[in-house]
Amino acid sequence: MAMKLVKKTAEYSIYQRGDNRYAVKDGGRNAVNGDEKTRILIAEELIKATLPAAPAIEEAPEADTASEDVAAEEATAEESPAEEAVEAEAPVEEPAEETEK
Repeated sequence: MAMKLVKKTAEYSIYQRGDNRYAVKDGGRNAVNGDEKTRILIAEELIKATLPAAPAIEEAPEADTASEDVAAEEATAEESPAEEAVEAEAPVEEPAEETEK
């Protein structure tokens, strides 16, 4: 089946394929794919989809980092006495002396 021209602009052409999906070609008749194709089809209201979110760059304030460091130190301090108690209770085995024959 041939593709049917749905819309043509100076920048791109949109075709509807025989399986009711869309093909987008740029001015040079090269296929447009991926996010760019999705953006064009959403802008022309031919499909309903959500655009992929732009990667968010998170900048942590210094106050949050400091509070996390304090919390990590407190957790370490709480674990240390318990570990020392376990070591004190465990019997210490001394290596056996070697005898000469």
